[in-house]
Amino acid sequence: MSDAGRSPKNEDTRARMLDAAERLLSASSDNDVSTRAVCDAVGVGQPVLYRIFGDKNGLLSALVESGFERYVIRKQALETTDDAVADLRNGWDDHMDFALTNRALYRLMFSPTLPQVPAPAGRIFDLLKHTLDRCAAQGALKIPAEEAAQTILSANVGVALSILSQPHRYSDPGLPHRVRDAVFSSCLVDTCAPVHGEDPVLSSTLQLEARLQLPGHSPLGQEETALMLKWLRHLRQR
Repeated sequence: MSDAGRSPKNEDTRARMLDAAERLLSASSDNDVSTRAVCDAVGVGQPVLYRIFGDKNGLLSALVESGFERYVIRKQALETTDDAVADLRNGWDDHMDFALTNRALYRLMFSPTLPQVPAPAGRIFDLLKHTLDRCAAQGALKIPAEEAAQTILSANVGVALSILSQPHRYSDPGLPHRVRDAVFSSCLVDTCAPVHGEDPVLSSTLQLEARLQLPGHSPLGQEETALMLKWLRHLRQR
C-alpha cells in the first residue's frame, strides 16, 4: 500500500482484516480462508480487501509477516540469563509453545509454498545465532554458531510441523524434548562428560572467536582483533 493510502482508517481496516483472517484460518478444516469470508467478518466489500492487499496471496503474505513480527517480539521478551545454554533450551521450548498455540498461523508461516519469505523471518535466525554466539563465548559450542543455528532451527521447525500436520503419528508429548536433546548434543559440548573424539582445539577456537566479537571483550585494537579473527577462522577451517 502506498504512503498516501496508509490513513488511520485504512490501517485499522487492515488490522481488523488480518485478525479476521487469522481467526477464520484457525477455525478452518482445510487450512484455507476465503476473501469473501474475511470481508464479511469485517463488514466491508471485497474491493476494500483488493485495494489494501492486492489479492488473496497479498492478504496471506501480510498475515505471515504479521506472525513473524509477533514471534520476534515474543523472542525479544524472553529472559536473558547468565546461562546461555539454558536460554537456548528455553528458546527451543518457547518455539514449540508458539507453534502449538498458533497452529494454523504457524503452518502458514513455515509453508514451503510461500512465494517470498518476509524480512522478519530472518530475525528469528539472527536471534538464535546471537544466543549461540553467547554459548560459544562460554565454551559450550563444538561447531560454528552459523552451522548450529541452521541445525537447531531446521529441527525445531521440522518437529513442530510434524506434530501439527500429523498429530496422530507424532502424539508423544516427550518428542520435542527428545529431538531437542539429540540436536543439542550434536552442537554443544557435554560439560558433564568429555566426548571421545571431540576436537578441543576447535572448541577453544570457537570460544575465543566468539569472545573477541562481544562488545568490550577484546583487549586488542580494531585491526589486531580483525587479524586475530582471520587466523582463528583459518585455524578452525584447517
